[in-house]
Amino acid sequence: MTGRYGMDQLNQYLMYGVLILLVLNIFLDSFLLRAWAIIGIVYMYFRMLSRNINRRFQENQAFQGLLFRAGQLFKRFRFDAGEARKYKIFRCPGCGQKVRIPRGHGKVSIHCPKCGRDFIKRS
Repeated sequence: MTGRYGMDQLNQYLMYGVLILLVLNIFLDSFLLRAWAIIGIVYMYFRMLSRNINRRFQENQAFQGLLFRAGQLFKRFRFDAGEARKYKIFRCPGCGQKVRIPRGHGKVSIHCPKCGRDFIKRS
């Protein structure tokens, strides 16, 4: 393995994907699943045994960037879902600024921190 790229995070995810495809193929017995699993194995070994280390590193960095963005999207969704139970979000009619108000206080007068406009909404 001297001078070869080896295993990285993208290869690990490829390995898990191939494993899932092979397990599904046991139950479904599909030529398409088997073909995708073989393609995945070939690509995984191609990356692992490659001597073009810079290119494989760039591929892995791009994959990690996608993985990070997907994780941030999921965290944002979880945060917004938790906030929606506790707070209600309103937009200021004057400037469009978002204003967060606790739920369950009935009609409240909201003061926009950006433009200073007051408006009444039900929380």
